[in-house]
Amino acid sequence: MNEAILVKFGDDRISSRQIDELIGLARGLVADGVINKQEVEFLQKWLVANGAVSNQPVISTLYKRVTEILADGVVDQTEMSELLDTLSRFADRDFELGETLKSTSLPLCKPAPDLRFQGQTYCFTGTFNFGQRKHCEAAMIERGAGVGGLTKKTNTLVIGVYATDSWKHSAFGAKILQACEMRDKGHPIAIVSEEHWARHL
Repeated sequence: MNEAILVKFGDDRISSRQIDELIGLARGLVADGVINKQEVEFLQKWLVANGAVSNQPVISTLYKRVTEILADGVVDQTEMSELLDTLSRFADRDFELGETLKSTSLPLCKPAPDLRFQGQTYCFTGTFNFGQRKHCEAAMIERGAGVGGLTKKTNTLVIGVYATDSWKHSAFGAKILQACEMRDKGHPIAIVSEEHWARHL
């Protein structure tokens, strides 16, 4: 075995151990169904300590998300619930943050429509690569669109890239199902992926 293969084998073992440790950590954090600022800070410290020796996209993506949450010194309820949902799915090995879902299992509009922003109303659900939901909404407001919950005024529902095959059972599944029902009843609502939305920005 040459040295490069040995180094690669060692790196793979470290990465695998880190993911197992992170899954255990996530299970501990979500066990009581709530997450607080101290727990988010603890998670950030673990990610910092392990990020330098990891080539795992899950660690770098989660680190980016946690750093964004802590950036303003305030962890609000929306940020808490989004992170709790993300960690819960990761703890169940439901998905890895570095992997995106094959869009065939999501009820996206086919073909995906051209998107306009000015005067349109957007709703966001799921976990986004672009940033937190508030960052997605800010990008829309800058372009003249309205944002908010899912209502009859909603023109487009955008589903975050980190969705899973079990999306119907996730925290954001109800919103997707509601949008499908609206569309089935003839309401002109578009359901698109984050990737499609991001291409129009």
